Amino acid sequence: MIDGLLRLPLTRFEDERGWFCELRRDSALPKPMRQTNLSFSRAGVIRGLHYHERGQDDLFACVRGTARVVVLDRESGETFTEDIGDENPVAIYIPGVNAHGFEALTDILFCYHVTVEYDSADPDEHTVAWNDPRVAHLWSSETPILSARDAVES
Repeated sequence: MIDGLLRLPLTRFEDERGWFCELRRDSALPKPMRQTNLSFSRAGVIRGLHYHERGQDDLFACVRGTARVVVLDRESGETFTEDIGDENPVAIYIPGVNAHGFEALTDILFCYHVTVEYDSADPDEHTVAWNDPRVAHLWSSETPILSARDAVES
């Protein structure tokens, strides 16, 4: 497993009303979280791969639907992938020096907590191409929906 990456099973408490789930507990994490982001992605979207040189870590959780998480250790080339969400309620803690992203296998609501607040004046956002040869085979799609930023080619 990639050094520092944590796989945190999430427990859902369900009844006739729906379910409740604790998404994060900072005491269980290597660093406290500073900001929480929520995104909606349509099936077929890939967001990433991104990494942060100044030490921002991410905690990924898919709160509705199914997402494929992909992580690349940029130094060793080691990879990690797991489908998380409705059928596999797991959060993935990713040290930000590793390139990371996710693919919406269905329409998804995706929550990611980060250890550093976003600074639009000095963003610590860097990109590895989604189709980099080290990870291209891990995605389910060869023609994903991408943002302009993520559409860089390997």
